[in-house]
Amino acid sequence: MRNWRLPVAGLGLLAGLVGAGLALDRAFPPDLSRLEHTARLVTDRAGRPLSALPAPGGIWRLPTTSADVPPHLVALLVAAEDARFAWHPGVDPLAVGRAAFQWLRAGHVISGGSTLAMQVARLLEPRPRNLRSKAIEAFRALQLQARLGRQGVLDAWLTLAPMGGNLEGIRAGALAWFGRDARNLDPAESALLVAIPRRPEALRPDRHPAAARAARDALLLVRAARAPDITAADRTLLAGDVPRARQPMPALAPHLSREADRAGEGRTTLDAPLQRALEALLSEARAGLPPRVSTAAVVADLRRREIRALVGGAWGDETRAGAMDLTRAVRSPGSTLKPLLYALSFEAGLARPDTLLEDAPARFGAYAPENFDHGFAGRVTVAQALRRSLNLPAVAMLDRLGPLRFASALKRLGAVPRLPAGAEPTLPLALGGVGLTLRELLTLMAPLGDAGRAGALHWQANAPAPPPAPALDARAAAEVAAILTRPFPDGGPAGVAWKTGTSWGGRDSWALGFDAAHLVGIWVGRPDGTPMVVHTGGATGTGLALPLLARAFTLLPAAPRPSRERDRTPAQVARAPQDRLRLLFPVPDTEIAGGEVLLRAAGGRRPLSFLVDGAPLPGIPARRDALWGPREPGFYRVTVLDADGEAASVSVRVR
Repeated sequence: MRNWRLPVAGLGLLAGLVGAGLALDRAFPPDLSRLEHTARLVTDRAGRPLSALPAPGGIWRLPTTSADVPPHLVALLVAAEDARFAWHPGVDPLAVGRAAFQWLRAGHVISGGSTLAMQVARLLEPRPRNLRSKAIEAFRALQLQARLGRQGVLDAWLTLAPMGGNLEGIRAGALAWFGRDARNLDPAESALLVAIPRRPEALRPDRHPAAARAARDALLLVRAARAPDITAADRTLLAGDVPRARQPMPALAPHLSREADRAGEGRTTLDAPLQRALEALLSEARAGLPPRVSTAAVVADLRRREIRALVGGAWGDETRAGAMDLTRAVRSPGSTLKPLLYALSFEAGLARPDTLLEDAPARFGAYAPENFDHGFAGRVTVAQALRRSLNLPAVAMLDRLGPLRFASALKRLGAVPRLPAGAEPTLPLALGGVGLTLRELLTLMAPLGDAGRAGALHWQANAPAPPPAPALDARAAAEVAAILTRPFPDGGPAGVAWKTGTSWGGRDSWALGFDAAHLVGIWVGRPDGTPMVVHTGGATGTGLALPLLARAFTLLPAAPRPSRERDRTPAQVARAPQDRLRLLFPVPDTEIAGGEVLLRAAGGRRPLSFLVDGAPLPGIPARRDALWGPREPGFYRVTVLDADGEAASVSVRVR
């Protein structure tokens, strides 16, 4: 009978201890708030850092797990700080016994005996260094390991370890001291970050480089035998110096990074190198602009509608309202809606690229629009009217299409037009009489380069938007794309379709463009909506925004050529090299003696239109030639225009 009483008593005692421990744990739970209040790191689509946003109090404490650091760092940490981490329950009795014996023999602390769990307990709840604090830390260590597990304790240490100043955790230390992600640390760099938490201020490499280097080297040399991933070859890294200055925290895409933080998203579709280049481009451009004038830009993948780079404004410049994300500011789009207006007109059968329109004074009820230069071009084709951004033909076309129909199409394609309260869409819609944002304008431009498919721009890598879907006639979109594809006035990449816009009074300057793979938009203006005062080039889309658009396209890789016919958009098929529109006669710099001349063309899609100095010649649309009789000697510009809006021109002299 007595043989079973002892085991039962032992089990009862164990159960009592466990019960007491659980009661103490519930009565005195550990404070884990420091683990919950962390900085946020926003990354690009490849996981590269874009921006770091500090935790409350300005602390750079980035959540870190063992998956965020190289294996050799974890091995070195365990070997240096807690060799029996794999088996003890949070407190190492052997280490505690050794530390107590050394203290009793020497009369002062020789070694601490702290495990990683005890160090985490101290980091969560800092206390004076005495025996009472040690006892509390031991209790907390047991709690933490029971609650979080070994992996959770390790991750907590990697997150909380002090790195000097307002830096906490391995990821923050890697960014601040080495300027890169913790995954890319070499063994010597890892050793420095494991060493610094022992005496964070005394081992700061920017203030005490000799002490920091000595601590790093000692850690590698003394502990290498316990860390199998640290090899003899790695020790050659000891010859390297420690960093002498702290690197700035990542601060790319500040506007979108804060938008991502508000949405609880950490990973974006941006491309960090492209973002850095676009920010530099616009920063340089702002230096040449008048005070209080700012810039904004968006670069997106045309097919996927993923934003690859976004500059919301002059971050940090209060005079330019730098905190405002101007890609989301509602502004007048000027003439940037004209391409979509003509595409919808083509879709409705109201016009074709070679349809002749009158650019002459006209009134539409009480509305009497004018061209930007207050002049008139007379009879022009739709393609010419669009390329020259003439106002009267656009208003006349909207009058035929219907403002309400146009506004409904804008909504269908992804942008709800903002009109004054209670107002109905009217003819000024053609010239920018509506409120839209830069992001919305690019959403509306995209179908023109993507076979009529519509879809919203997005930046969330973990929550992709639905793929673009057909919403506009593909042929109509291709015809407008062909009209808009022409060289930049001051040079730039070829194969880009572009359109500029200027709002009333020079308040907004726009340039939007796309090639086979990319979609780019530029805005220049004053955030407060007042007119710009610009003396060089004028406060126009062509003068201010278009040069930036051309430079932005130089930052992008060349658009890939489609490998199969079915992969080509209608605009690309129309512009195939063997079918490219060209003049057979006259050739450049031809001199003509006088009399009737037979103009001849090849390629392009019929019907063809022949023009001399912008005036169309009579002819048979199905033919590829036309007769021209010059009236007097002089220089003339001969142009042929095809049904897709493609044009070929030469200069000739009549003697």
